[in-house]
Order: sequence, then C-alpha cells, then structure tokens
Amino acid sequence: MRHLLKKLFYISFMLFLISLISFLAIHAAPNSFFGAGELNPNMTKEAIEQLKAVYGLDKTLSQQYIDWVVNILTLNFGVSFVSGQDVSSEILKRIPVTLVMNFVALISVFILSLYLGIKAALNYEKKSDYIIRQISLVSFSMPSFYLALIFIILFSVNLDIFPISGLHSIEEKTGFANYLDMAWHLTLPISVMIFVGLGSMIIYIRSLTLEILKSDYYYFALSRGLSQKNLLRFYILPNLLPPIITLLGLSLPGLIGGSVILESIFGIEGMGQLFFMSALSRDYPIIMGTLMITAFLTLIGNMIADIILLRLNPYMKRG
Repeated sequence: MRHLLKKLFYISFMLFLISLISFLAIHAAPNSFFGAGELNPNMTKEAIEQLKAVYGLDKTLSQQYIDWVVNILTLNFGVSFVSGQDVSSEILKRIPVTLVMNFVALISVFILSLYLGIKAALNYEKKSDYIIRQISLVSFSMPSFYLALIFIILFSVNLDIFPISGLHSIEEKTGFANYLDMAWHLTLPISVMIFVGLGSMIIYIRSLTLEILKSDYYYFALSRGLSQKNLLRFYILPNLLPPIITLLGLSLPGLIGGSVILESIFGIEGMGQLFFMSALSRDYPIIMGTLMITAFLTLIGNMIADIILLRLNPYMKRG
C-alpha cells in the first residue's frame, strides 16, 4: 500500500508537470486557431474578440491554465474549436479502438519476441538463430509508415485481401459480424505495429538469454540432468521476465505515439488520427485533452509494470 501511494503521488506530480509544459508549449506555438479568421476581411475584430471570450481565451495565460486544470479534475476538457462538440465525448468515441490496437500489439510483441528471442539463443550460431536475427534487424530498421504503405500495396491493392482504410465496411453490419468486420479492418495496422515492435525486443531477449545460458546456476541445473522444459520454466523465464516487463512499460509511449501515424495512414478514427487532425487545425482543447489522456495511460501502464515486477520479485526495493 505504501508503494502504491508513492506511485499515485508520482503519477499526480508527473501529470501536473506534463499539463504545465504542454499548455505553455501549445500557447507559445506560432499562429492560432483564429489566425485564418484574422486574415478574413469579412471577419471583424469584434467578432474575433467575442469568439475568444466564448472560449475563455481573453483571460490571462495563468488564469486560463488554472481554469483548465480545475475543469479536467472533473473530466471536463472543454469544447472543440472545430466541431463545437464536448472534448470528452470526442475522445471517448475514439479511445477504444486505439486501446485495442495498442493492447493487442503489446501482448503479441511480448509473446512472439519471447519465443523467438529464446529460440535464437538456444540455437546460437545455427540457421534458426541467423534467420531470427535477420528478421529482427529488418524489423528494427523498418519505419512504420513505410511498412504500412508496403502492406497496403501488397495486401490491399494487389491481392485485395484486406481493406485499404477505414474501420467499417460500406455494408452495415450488426452484432458479432460487426466486430469481425472491425478486426478485418484492423489486421493490417496491428500487423505493422507488431512487426515494427519485434526487432529491438528480440535482440534484447536473445542477449539476456545468452547471458543466462552462460551463468553458473544454469550450468549447475544442467549438470543435474534437468530437461530443457524445466530449465526453461525454472531458470530462464524467471530471470527474463523482470527486465522484459520493464522494457515493455517503457515502450508504451512509442506504441501510442506510433498509432498517430498508422491511424492517419489507414484512416482509422482513433485517438491518433484525432490528435493529428487537431494539430493541423490548431484545435487546442482536443490537443490538450488527447495529450493528458495519453500521458495518464502511459503512467498507469508503467505503474502496472512496476506492480507486476514487485509480484515477480518481492525482494525488490520498494523505494
């Protein structure tokens, strides 16, 4: 409980810093949402000032920040400049698909990289090790946007297996068929996320496994005549999981950030696409709301990773 309270205090403090820095950075950026209106000869200064008063932009910067922080404590992120809709409702409509994409990609990367990394280490300098290393190097050096375009050309344009973009087919579907249709549309973007995330993880797990295979306790267990299954279960996996979980927790921001590019390429209406379109239109309430939700999810993910580590190794320092 003491450790959990420390983590909650840390999350609160980090959210405060993120909100302050993001707020100042956005307001320091050149141009604004009202820049196009100021260039419009039919838009009077009085009308622009009235719009700024409606959105609270006529107040001082410090007062705007205080009002915004007070509002987000009640999950009120304001109103979108572009659509005029509530920011919270806009995010809630789009956050499920982004969370599903990232969760499936994270679990898949964990399982596949664990299997391939251990397999490569156990077959050191053999053909399978060489093949897995080449795959990991290609994955590590492959930009997600480039791989997404290759997948679209290959599987959507040439082979016509998967849809090019979108989250739903033209024909309206209901029930379980609707979820299958969504999964069919999400196959390509999730596959890109998985492949791009595999490279560094496989290399890392392979390196850790090779160190374990050279350790004294592994040689001692091997001399006792234990089977490879028991060696894997009691000696390799318990020593691999803590650093892997730590790395997965640190990779959460990269996964969520990568969904901004992929959702824009595949035309998926998620938080990534919402953030990208809001940045183009200088829709500050949407940008700030998306940043805070993303930061909160990342910090919560890291806290869950820490709790899992404590569960795996209760002798870890709880400071």
